[in-house]
Amino acid sequence: MSIDRMTDNYHIEIVTKSAELPPMSTREFFHSPELFRILEQTRGQQPYMVVARKDGQVVAHLLAMLRRRGSLMPPYLFTQGRIYGEGEYEENVDREWVFSLMINAITRKLRRKMCLYIEVSELSQKMFGYKALRRHNYFPVHWSAIHNSLHSKAPEERLSEKMKERVQRVESNALVFTEVKNLADFHGFYRLFRRFFSLKVRRYMPPEEYFQLLMQSSHCRLFVVKLQEKIVGGCACIYSGTDANLWMMASKRKSYPTLHPGTRTIWEVMNLAHREGYAHFRFLDVGLPFRKTPMREFILRFGGKEVSTYRWFRFSLPWLNRIIGWFYRD
Repeated sequence: MSIDRMTDNYHIEIVTKSAELPPMSTREFFHSPELFRILEQTRGQQPYMVVARKDGQVVAHLLAMLRRRGSLMPPYLFTQGRIYGEGEYEENVDREWVFSLMINAITRKLRRKMCLYIEVSELSQKMFGYKALRRHNYFPVHWSAIHNSLHSKAPEERLSEKMKERVQRVESNALVFTEVKNLADFHGFYRLFRRFFSLKVRRYMPPEEYFQLLMQSSHCRLFVVKLQEKIVGGCACIYSGTDANLWMMASKRKSYPTLHPGTRTIWEVMNLAHREGYAHFRFLDVGLPFRKTPMREFILRFGGKEVSTYRWFRFSLPWLNRIIGWFYRD
């Protein structure tokens, strides 16, 4: 554990071992001690829990992860810092100010770890932390987020007539949707994802044990779509608070274009979330921020709402950070 600083009666510390985590109240899985322990047991991952105390009491915390990334095609090896959301806060805490203190601490920590770049996403509001992130040399990239409301209407009520017809065809075809419960399905799930993401430079594919540990958590479920006994699609969903989040998805859509395994996957997990009482279904990645992205256009067919947001980036090489930041300037 490294003590960072005291500012305005706030004591900021960074915890690197689960045995040293203080008691804290959590509602969001992405900043929970449970996810910290999962990351701690996964090769190539190092978790950092930034903790803010006031008068000795924990008033906020934020979980960051350092990922070791590499590939042979194309060849690359680097480390990436990743933060989902702004962390968790007790009531009557100045969230913007405490977030500024925590982002300062973790930025300094990851910079000393020779982290190539840090990415911050899934902030609750587009402008949350804008001044703090700018102050610490992060630059924003306009991004799109998509979420489907499940609390006011059933998913089928938000579909267009054309999409309803496709869903009806998909539901009647030979594909079978099921949750991963055994080793055979798990290994097939992982092989599908490994091949699907192998040539995608930006996308991160966690090691196999990461998914195994997530399966043991009540906050994560893995699903597959089968044609007979062959897995042709699947996804990993994270359940946090009142939201169901589609974290990763893969399918053999080019091999089985008439069966639409991707459509079947999304439709089934969305309906399952609705039946289980979740308020929203969120997609954590809808593709790169280009004007036209096939993945984003596909997801929007399920009746979701597109929201403009920011993803924040900071490269450790000052000259590179300035150049890319200038390119993505507001």
